[in-house]
Amino acid sequence: MRGIKNGVLSVVVILSIALPVSAELPSTQSDFVAAGAKLELLFDGGCVLTEGVAAAPDGTMYFSDITFSHKCKDDNGAIEAGHIWMFDPRTKQATVFRSPSGMSNGIKFDAAGNMIVAEGADYGGRRVVRTDMKTGKSYIIGGLFEGHKFNSPNDITIDEKGRIYFSDPKYLGHEPIEQPLMAVYRIDTDGSIHRIITDAGKPNGVCISPDQKTLYVVSNDNGTTGIEQLPEDLPTYKGRMALMAYDLAADGTAKFRKILVDYSPQDGPDGLIADKAGNIWVAVRDETRPGIYCYSPGGKELAYIETEIPTNVGFGRGAESKTLYITAGKSLYRIRLKVEGYHLPSK
Repeated sequence: MRGIKNGVLSVVVILSIALPVSAELPSTQSDFVAAGAKLELLFDGGCVLTEGVAAAPDGTMYFSDITFSHKCKDDNGAIEAGHIWMFDPRTKQATVFRSPSGMSNGIKFDAAGNMIVAEGADYGGRRVVRTDMKTGKSYIIGGLFEGHKFNSPNDITIDEKGRIYFSDPKYLGHEPIEQPLMAVYRIDTDGSIHRIITDAGKPNGVCISPDQKTLYVVSNDNGTTGIEQLPEDLPTYKGRMALMAYDLAADGTAKFRKILVDYSPQDGPDGLIADKAGNIWVAVRDETRPGIYCYSPGGKELAYIETEIPTNVGFGRGAESKTLYITAGKSLYRIRLKVEGYHLPSK
């Protein structure tokens, strides 16, 4: 449904379809997925790629709709500017929260309830932005590093001291690459920005463990900085496809510990999130077995939920603390689990 109120276009999508969970599951599946749980399709109105699903303190789910500029155009050739949608779990309605979004990708909420957004390239902001959800005002908290724009901020995680960590790869966009490598950065509470990981390959998803001692980093090196911009028959070389663990020190520095899962030669993961027990739920883009994988902190597969090619995951809050939301393709899904998601303690 579409309507205009105070000059603002409002889009409402109501969609609910139950899909079966994969029958080929690890023996521990019953410890994690609720009995009889079905993968429920909630939203199917994206243009190319949904991403970054995260729960606000009030339980509302927010997610990105990434609109590739070479695909998302109207009849006159105008490019869709990217959108952030909000989904109400109670009404099952999805409405546009912000457009343009700055080509938002990863979204997280800090302990005070502010929305933290990684804005990417392809006509996006190439920055990290904090939005005060009470006033609606936004603030640029990560715009430049050493006087240069970021490549394309992708995913976000926040520690219990309030420090923000984000990955900065490049997958598409006409903008020049101004940073000398693809890295993971930390924004401290005093506003200073630090490049802390330079050996992760092409960093994508990032997640801090509940005990604050591990920074999980995904490398998804697809071998190009321009998705769908090269001829299909042109050979490219894919780099590291892996889920890695870094030791996270109390001062916010990180040191490589080990590769937990190596997905080569298949495509690797994208986004990830932790549950309260410290297990990690990872959106894996392996076309031979796509879906959401649950791993122990040591990298042992504990559960698997089959989906279309996924991008990210996020736990609900309150009554939905055991509900896992999944962005995949142009859609938003959810499924009921037996475990609770980890969220930052509120302030």
